[in-house]
Amino acid sequence: MESDRPVTPHQEEEKRLSSNSEPRYGSIVNSLSSLVPATVEKPVISRRRAYIAVAVLCYLNLLNYMDRYTIAGVLLNIQKYFNINDSTSGLLQTVFICSFILLAPLFGYLGDRYNRKFIMIGGLSVWLVTTTVSSFATESYFWLLVLMRALVGTGEASYSTIAPTIIGDLFTGAQRTIMISAFYIFIPVGSGLGYIAGSSIASATGDWRWALRLIPILGAVGLVLLIFLCPNPPRGAAETHGEGVPGQSSYLEDIKYLLKNKSFVWSSMGVTAMAFLTGALAFWTPTFLSRAQVMQGIRIPCTKEPCDTSDSYIFGAITVVTGILGVCLGTACSRWLRDRVPNVDPLICAVGMLGSAPCLLIAIFLASTSIPATYVFIAIGETLLSLNWPILADILLYVVVPTRRATAEALQITFCHLLGDAGSPYLIGAISDAVSAYKPDSHEWRFRSLEYSFLLCPFVGVLGGLFFLMTALYITQDKEAAQLLAEGDPPSQLVSSRNESTLEPSLKK
Repeated sequence: MESDRPVTPHQEEEKRLSSNSEPRYGSIVNSLSSLVPATVEKPVISRRRAYIAVAVLCYLNLLNYMDRYTIAGVLLNIQKYFNINDSTSGLLQTVFICSFILLAPLFGYLGDRYNRKFIMIGGLSVWLVTTTVSSFATESYFWLLVLMRALVGTGEASYSTIAPTIIGDLFTGAQRTIMISAFYIFIPVGSGLGYIAGSSIASATGDWRWALRLIPILGAVGLVLLIFLCPNPPRGAAETHGEGVPGQSSYLEDIKYLLKNKSFVWSSMGVTAMAFLTGALAFWTPTFLSRAQVMQGIRIPCTKEPCDTSDSYIFGAITVVTGILGVCLGTACSRWLRDRVPNVDPLICAVGMLGSAPCLLIAIFLASTSIPATYVFIAIGETLLSLNWPILADILLYVVVPTRRATAEALQITFCHLLGDAGSPYLIGAISDAVSAYKPDSHEWRFRSLEYSFLLCPFVGVLGGLFFLMTALYITQDKEAAQLLAEGDPPSQLVSSRNESTLEPSLKK
């Protein structure tokens, strides 16, 4: 029953203020700042646990890329053991990437809807088993090695698709950039260590198959760490102070959203060009340099295993050093220039791609005369390419809403590998075989055939640089739209929100 007592002016003012406290949809008080609580909430996942989770994911990413390029580190031994040519050798990488890209969309769909930790545990278990089985292929069972390398892609697709989205949900802003950089620095480091470990173990044991058995041992440790130390944060937890972004959409709606996101589309095309370039170089460079030394008379041809794999060791060391340097430089440039130049990230990627192209072109032609000079230009080119690794992941995370990031990762992985490094090792090998067929018994011509096929790489590098320049035209707008969607405010409300923020003070007057 209501009181009959008169209402004082002070009580009237309090009632008026309380009735206006609810935010109106589309108004300025519905902006991000109003969603931040007056007192700092304790995050669902502690900062210490988040750092430990990133460390575990980094360790697994290291093993992921070591496994990818261990085969390349012992490729000469594999060619002699199975008596296969260049195009068939390139098939080992192609089947791995093909299974990877076929399953990435599935894991992206699952990763946006179900427990991401359980999905990674299942995928990594398959990866470790198939890698172990592949190491037992004998001379008459080359098909078994090919089949197991294809199934290895099943496990790695689950991890590579989901792991970056977990980091994106643990951190935001500058901290996210640093954590993503730490994660992606292990791409070049793992690739380089794959060459080094593969060639070193093959030389020490006299059997290239032992090189494939190292990763499952280290991977079993990583699997245990993942089970006990890695959380499954709510999607969008970093942007919403642990609450997560609600709502679910169909897979078709997710795809339509991503295809309309111009920054995502153009950057994915740039990533595809980079994947083509790095995939071809990573797989064939040690073999190319070995043939160059045979042509110059520095080394005798390999007629039986174990072959000299010192080029894999040197190339691996260069990849590790230049990878660390490039990732650190790319991250530093991005953080330093981001406030001054809003679209600096795709511009850095464009500089990396366009700058690496002439360096790689010079290295290709110098290989016939000077191996040390070739290594110098390869190092410069790899440093420029490594500028892009942390920035590419950061771009995807801030132009795509949290609930669609795993799908975006999967779609980008599928597209860039399908048209990138799935075919580039095989294509380079096929061109080399076609050219060398004119003089199959000439060691010089075997080098020249691979040299001519490598000329495709700098051209693709220039094309990738142009794609990133196109990304720079749209990235500011798409980033802002993704932020509004994460807040729960549709992008179309942006203008009206700003207008209300300027009109309301004047109306109050």
